[in-house]
Amino acid sequence: MAHSKRIESVQALLRRKKIDALLVSQPQNRRYLSGYTPIDHNIGESSGVLLIPARRPPLLLTDFRFQIQAENEVSDLEIMLYPKGLIALLHELLPDLAISCLAFESQYTLHSVAAQMQAMADTIGLTLLPVNGLIEEMRLIKSEDEIDKIRRSVLLNEQVFQQIYETIVLGQTEIDIALSLEASMRKLGAESPSFETIVATGRRSALPHAIPGPVAIEANQPLMIDMGLLLDGYCSDMTRTFVPGTRNSKYIEIHRLVRKAQQAATNTIRAGISGAAVDKAARSIISDAGYGDYFGHALGHGVGLAVHEEPRLSSRNRKHLRAGMIVTIEPGIYLPDWGGVRLENMAVVREDGCEILNQDTTWLDI
Repeated sequence: MAHSKRIESVQALLRRKKIDALLVSQPQNRRYLSGYTPIDHNIGESSGVLLIPARRPPLLLTDFRFQIQAENEVSDLEIMLYPKGLIALLHELLPDLAISCLAFESQYTLHSVAAQMQAMADTIGLTLLPVNGLIEEMRLIKSEDEIDKIRRSVLLNEQVFQQIYETIVLGQTEIDIALSLEASMRKLGAESPSFETIVATGRRSALPHAIPGPVAIEANQPLMIDMGLLLDGYCSDMTRTFVPGTRNSKYIEIHRLVRKAQQAATNTIRAGISGAAVDKAARSIISDAGYGDYFGHALGHGVGLAVHEEPRLSSRNRKHLRAGMIVTIEPGIYLPDWGGVRLENMAVVREDGCEILNQDTTWLDI
């Protein structure tokens, strides 16, 4: 089973690093290693942690609220409840398991919780070791099974877009469309949106992360929709920009330029090339056309169990892409007094190029 093999890999890594155990608290990392699906409401409200000893069977530590769900979802881990809180359970459990060096995910642990853990560690002679990105590094390369799941998420996302696009009329608000998209996701089988849906019309489309408002859709103006969903644990992310009504020459110019940049990046992606080189392939086209100051974000990011993860397609990422990584390709131009255009696909990095997961690309070429 995939989860068991992943945990075995973690245990082997811990033994090599001479670490007795790892405490996994980040929700996507928990799910990756165990199949346990709850998402924390925020970093201060945990639905459980995995305790993975280097030489003993792993445990899922949670509370009463998640007991039934844990028992239904996790079959190969011992489940223990902490009625008095996680720190109290660790205080009793770690000495019994002969754990003297405990690693924890520092990027997903509040300072206040780390302080409580340190106070507990001092009383039992425990060494705490903050680590960062250990499980995320494992998640970088997707298996073909994971790629298939992400492909299904992408295709369902496209189906939702097409369904709601056909209902859009002038007079609807950005909020109306966002709610319709997210309701359709649920009805068609998604667990949830993978992020808060972006719908922006007219000049507001120059806001890359616009929050939908009570703003009526404008005729003959850009309408940007950035949407994604979670299906079987895996995310999709897609942006389409179009014009309800008549496209003017300015819109056609900007749209075609963004599409040209996207195609240049697509043609550049392959295993062994850096994220910075892919970003440059798209950015140079936009800069050469005089719009470089209006493309201020990175070209793309990794997608998997989380909608934003490594690798990054940015000017700062000199690391080489590897086959099996999944990235977004999303150049954009944002003009404050006019509006914006962003076009976004998802791609699998392959040895000799990339595989675009999106099938409904008729929106991209005009």
